[in-house]
Amino acid sequence: MNITALRPRFKQYLEPVARGFVRCGITPNQCSFLALVAGIAAAALFVERQFVFGSILLVLSALFDLIDGSIARQTNSHTNFGAVFDWIVDKYVDALVILGIGLSGITIVSGFLPVPPVADFAVVGLAMTGSLMNTFIKPVVYAEIGYREKVEGKIDDPLEGVGFFGRPETFLFLILGGITGYIWVSVIIIAICTNLSAIQRILYLYRALK
Repeated sequence: MNITALRPRFKQYLEPVARGFVRCGITPNQCSFLALVAGIAAAALFVERQFVFGSILLVLSALFDLIDGSIARQTNSHTNFGAVFDWIVDKYVDALVILGIGLSGITIVSGFLPVPPVADFAVVGLAMTGSLMNTFIKPVVYAEIGYREKVEGKIDDPLEGVGFFGRPETFLFLILGGITGYIWVSVIIIAICTNLSAIQRILYLYRALK
């Protein structure tokens, strides 16, 4: 179970916000682009060690990412490009915000372990790899196995609720870490948990597809 599996429960709270976007004439792809812009701005603030403000923009990026689907549902404007663009935006934001923390130069493990500073960036790299791989497993399954059926513009697949630590959990820990001043702890947790979650999904696929 993960936060992604609880998405249907959140939809009712997003619908009123999405209606406001629809009245303003904002399309799903434009909303996805806003998510990208907010994510890039959050990454830039992370580089400057403005973690509180970066976290606020990361919240906005996440909200835009959630709302684009609601806009598409309300306007019946689901497109294949929109689905692909949404995935691309997600991956850029995921990579850039974690990279921004690494480029900030903060201590992560070198602050309490006798290791060189390069070890800090290694942990950041592990967090980035786990974050991307944990979600990249799904489109690989789509391509190789051939899931085609869509529900409200999203491919319906058995991996939706598999993996205990997905993209929402990653964002949640980044935001909490940025606001509380413990962003270095968040990076360590993400580095460990995203990779463990990816392994969990791989084991699930091994049992289901062998």
